[in-house]
Amino acid sequence: MLSPTIPARSGDAGTEQRDAFMDETTALCAIRHSDGSVSLYVDEAYAIERGADPAKLVHVAIPRELYMTGTVQQIREYVATYLESQTQGSA
Repeated sequence: MLSPTIPARSGDAGTEQRDAFMDETTALCAIRHSDGSVSLYVDEAYAIERGADPAKLVHVAIPRELYMTGTVQQIREYVATYLESQTQGSA
């Protein structure tokens, strides 16, 4: 399974590296619910349309290969791992 990678933020020294990373990924919006389940949305507008709280949305960069050939379950697991790593990093 692929491990989530956190892209550099705008203005960081690795801007060129981030741009290359973004060319190799597809962004999805996600929400991790209290029961551990994950909801995925193609973009913020669709998430809001479906009733998602925009303050809880997290943008996750999905590797292009996983996005193109992976199953929905594999993408959910990738996103769940990413969101879990974010929670652990801020605790």
